[in-house]
Amino acid sequence: MLIVEHAIDLQRHAGRPIGSSQWFTIEQRHISDFARLTGDDNWIHVDAERAARELPDGKTIAHGLYVLSLIPWLQRNIFAIRRRGRGLNYGYDRVRFLTPVQAGSRIRLTMSLVQATRHAAGARVELESMVDVEGSDKPALIARSIILIEDE
Repeated sequence: MLIVEHAIDLQRHAGRPIGSSQWFTIEQRHISDFARLTGDDNWIHVDAERAARELPDGKTIAHGLYVLSLIPWLQRNIFAIRRRGRGLNYGYDRVRFLTPVQAGSRIRLTMSLVQATRHAAGARVELESMVDVEGSDKPALIARSIILIEDE
C-alpha cells in the first residue's frame, strides 16, 4: 500500500501504477441488492434461472455501474493519505465498460496516478482505474476519475 503524508505528495507517483487491491468476489446477492437499490432489475442481472438458459456461460451479469461504484471501496487497499480533510468525488472524465462481470467472478482494482495538482482547498487528484476480472484478458472497466482532497 502506498502511504503519503499529504494528497499533493501523490504527485511524485504521477504517470505510473500505484497498486492493486485485493481480489473481491461478486456474488449474486451483491448484484440483486444493487438491483433493488437502483431499480435496474433487468433479468440479465437478477434471474439466475433464465440466465442459465439464455446467457453465455449461464450466469447473471453484474451492473456496470455496480462495478464502477466499488472503486472507492477497493482503492482503500491501494493508497492512504495520513494528513487529509474531506475527499470529494469531482467526477469521471471517461468510463468504458469492456467485459461483463458474471456472478461468481473475482475482480480487483489497479490504479495509476495521472496527476495531483494544487487546488484552492488542497489537491486535485486524477486517477486511472482498471477493474480486472480474474481469468480474463480484458478488464471489466477502465475509468478516469477526479477527486478533490482537502488539506487537514
